[in-house]
Amino acid sequence: MLRNKTFLLFLFLVVTSASAQNVFFYKLEGKVINSNKGIADVHVMNTSSNRATITDEEGLFSIAARLNDTILFSAVQYKRVNLVVTRAMLESSSIVVPLEEFINELDEVVVRPYNLSGDLGRDMNNLKTDKVYVAATLGLPNAYVKPITQAERKLNEATTGGGLVPLNPIINAISGRTKYLKKVLASQEKYARTSRVREYYADSLFVKYLKIPENKIEDFMYYCEVDNSFSSVVDSHDKLKIWEYLKLRSTAYLMEATEE
Repeated sequence: MLRNKTFLLFLFLVVTSASAQNVFFYKLEGKVINSNKGIADVHVMNTSSNRATITDEEGLFSIAARLNDTILFSAVQYKRVNLVVTRAMLESSSIVVPLEEFINELDEVVVRPYNLSGDLGRDMNNLKTDKVYVAATLGLPNAYVKPITQAERKLNEATTGGGLVPLNPIINAISGRTKYLKKVLASQEKYARTSRVREYYADSLFVKYLKIPENKIEDFMYYCEVDNSFSSVVDSHDKLKIWEYLKLRSTAYLMEATEE
């Protein structure tokens, strides 16, 4: 009987001792390092008890822990480490926790505005622009009626007149005014085409791709104006066709400039 009581008492003490290790906290001390140097401001958290602390300037820490508790070590630019508290750790005066640097390697990304390929012709076709709202797109009356210019109005006045026998056309034809006004109108129409081309392409394109010096762009455009096919090409409003035309004319222009 006495032997049974002694055994039960011994068993109780063993269980109590084992339980105590899981109930009572111990002070776990240590140092967090990287390349043998202490790391400051590392978050040290006992996730089992929700207790936390941070390392000092030398990387030292002290936190309450029990056997089998999980301790999380985390810091910016370092990989996280989870440690399960062992009996050896509790019996040690200090532990060392090494952290590895976290290197976030990103894939190389080439950024191009509007995802351009470098091929001017292809990029001009693929380039998406916002919808332009004009009279035609809004379905307004007379949307496709082109307003006449001042030169067109003057030529119209010079070649028309009232009455049974209009005198204006006769007088202007004799004086040469009608011929003069036709030349003015033709000149203005060519200038309008040139302005349209200049709006299509930046000066840098003339310089980089056509090899036209910036101070010679106006001279080059005049060189194009006097060409018989200039008007029909520009009036096509086909930017690729116009650009190919400019490339051909630039070659001829530069060759003539070299010969001079």
